[in-house]
Amino acid sequence: MNDNELLAELLLPDIDKTPDYYENLYKDRNIPEGARVTRVAPSPTGYLHLGTLFTSLVNRITATSTNGIFFTRIEDTDKKREVEGGIENIIDGLNRFGINADEGFVKGKTEKGEYGPYQQSHRGEIYQTYVKDLIKKGLAYPCFCTAEELENVRNIQEANKIRTGYHGEYAKHRNITYSEAKALVEEGKPFVVRLKSQGNEENRIVFEDMIKGKIEMPQNDEDFVLLKSDGIPTYHFAHAIDDHLMHTTHVMRGDEWISSVPKHIELFKLLGFKVPKYAHISPIMKLDNGAKRKISKRKDPEAAVHFFIEEGYEPICVIEYLMTIASSDFEDWRRANPDADYRTYKFNLKKMSVSGALFDQNKLNDISKIIVSKMKSDEVYDKITAWAKEFDSEYYEILTENPDFSKAMFAIDRDNANKPRKDIAKWSEVKEYYSYMFEKMYEPSKEYPEKISKEDAVLFLSEYSKIYDCSDDRQAWFDKIKDIAPTLGFAADTKEYKANPESFKGSAGDLSTLLRIAVTGRSNTPDLCSIMQVLGKEKSLMRIKAAINNLKEN
Repeated sequence: MNDNELLAELLLPDIDKTPDYYENLYKDRNIPEGARVTRVAPSPTGYLHLGTLFTSLVNRITATSTNGIFFTRIEDTDKKREVEGGIENIIDGLNRFGINADEGFVKGKTEKGEYGPYQQSHRGEIYQTYVKDLIKKGLAYPCFCTAEELENVRNIQEANKIRTGYHGEYAKHRNITYSEAKALVEEGKPFVVRLKSQGNEENRIVFEDMIKGKIEMPQNDEDFVLLKSDGIPTYHFAHAIDDHLMHTTHVMRGDEWISSVPKHIELFKLLGFKVPKYAHISPIMKLDNGAKRKISKRKDPEAAVHFFIEEGYEPICVIEYLMTIASSDFEDWRRANPDADYRTYKFNLKKMSVSGALFDQNKLNDISKIIVSKMKSDEVYDKITAWAKEFDSEYYEILTENPDFSKAMFAIDRDNANKPRKDIAKWSEVKEYYSYMFEKMYEPSKEYPEKISKEDAVLFLSEYSKIYDCSDDRQAWFDKIKDIAPTLGFAADTKEYKANPESFKGSAGDLSTLLRIAVTGRSNTPDLCSIMQVLGKEKSLMRIKAAINNLKEN
């Protein structure tokens, strides 16, 4: 054996496989021509972030649009930051929003697929096999520098205004001999394994980013770490090995990784791998005192996907909104295909924004209102009770006390409406929106239309109570209001009132507003005739009687 081969055996004596073993184990995928294999590779360090959800959506829709494969991989090489339940939080969170993986982690900690394990901490032997091969080829070496030595080098570089990093003359162990390394290993000195970069910062690399276009950067010349002292790989090295063996065709990730592309391209080439296509996704931004900034985990509650769950946004509403951020022509497609599944949209990375899009909660609400307005009452009931059971137990008890009543309430201006109301954006709004329907939450109003005198208000409500029929349809219901109007000096027809306002105290519409306030405590609600039918005649008349008494007392 030559010195490089001896060095490889010295550093990694337990590794007895070669790269060829894994190349044969993980065969090329049998996929259609043009199909893209994409992945998302989160770290289990906490909750599911909005940025991770967005990146996952882009990867998922790209694979779907090309009849490809989308998989999830867990990058857990930084054990210090890992939190218990982190994997489940992320994978189950993605599933909740309809971002289902074809392979990898498909549910909780359940893995599926022929290219696993899909968790980096379980792939140690694979990484070490490829590192050992690089050492044999003289393309990697051990570095025994202490943290203090590396810090001292950095201080010298900064003092001399030299680019910081382990490169050139500052790469202390770049040319270490087998004998020197053997002596240090036998002394028990800890070491990392570094790449022996073949790059030159004076030279340039050019690559085509599928979102940002042509990018030109200096070659990498840094001897960066491949294996840490505990044998765990760095992100850079794990990315190259995993995406090669899993046959990822398109690496789509946050644009904070653009600066690392020279390292990754060099790694792929030195390892003899085909370089994947790269697409770097701009972050979702937020306005802060007039300036754009990235959505922050520390500052912004909406940075956590759980925020949308807790607020009661339907997952599909959030996804539809994110699709408008992901593709500049998605909204045009949606208008032309109002009822189509978003997954049938032919997604194109070229339509993505080069700069970060602003998070717009008002737009999210508008999209959500449209989607919720199309839901039938039974579906609304099922979804709102499921949400309330998790986040508002008191309201859950109220809604489920009489399911038929609650469903009838949700059916108002919904099930048989040509143009259903677009009032509800999230389930947390429902409690307040429909509070007047439940006696436990109903609050009568003491404020009535100013243009109607108390005397006229009492007379109208009293007369209407005598003739109200719960079986009246909307027209018959309103005709009775119009019949009473002239007897009190009000116009039966709104057009008549507008044409000659000085001749009337108001119109039948004003009287219907008075009735609405008496029954619901509000001046703006869904169809009042339907509300009174759901409440029932006894309860409706009881509320009208209470309003009459209130008017008389005040």
